[in-house]
Amino acid sequence: MLAWAFGSIFLALAGVVTVETIARKAFNISLQGADELGGYALAVGCTIAFSLALMGRNHIRVDVFHERMPRRVQAFLNWFSIASMAAFGIFMAWVATKVLADTLAYGSTAQTPWATPLVWPQSVWYAGLVIFALVGTGLALRATVLLASGRLDVLNQDFHPKSAKEELKEELDDLAVRQSTEGAKP
Repeated sequence: MLAWAFGSIFLALAGVVTVETIARKAFNISLQGADELGGYALAVGCTIAFSLALMGRNHIRVDVFHERMPRRVQAFLNWFSIASMAAFGIFMAWVATKVLADTLAYGSTAQTPWATPLVWPQSVWYAGLVIFALVGTGLALRATVLLASGRLDVLNQDFHPKSAKEELKEELDDLAVRQSTEGAKP
């Protein structure tokens, strides 16, 4: 659902920018706000992407020595990585709570022709950060249970950084699916 929301936000933004560009070039008029909507789309889209990347193990980690370390060290580093990410998500959601509270207290509006009440886009941005914090916390709890129960192989399998081989396999699998889908079309 998050991927669909992410894609829909940016497809809608692409449509608005297209209409704005055509209106400016062909009719010399502007919608007055495509850039404002673009900023909101990026803020919300980024928070959704945080969760998607976390679930897909796509966050960048320096793993030059990871595979060469003992299994127990790998497990601890994998646990520490996801626990740190959860703590970061919780921190970001907490800071966003403060930002949203200030926006509500001051009745802040955007400094644009639309004068959008900032509580609306910030609420969606905040919801995305809360989702990221919840996803991170859920994964960290799972990793903690695996570590505490000594299931290090499962922990390492589910939380290790993606290797170049894994990424290549995913891309090749995706390519095969796309090619089979294209071949099935009349």
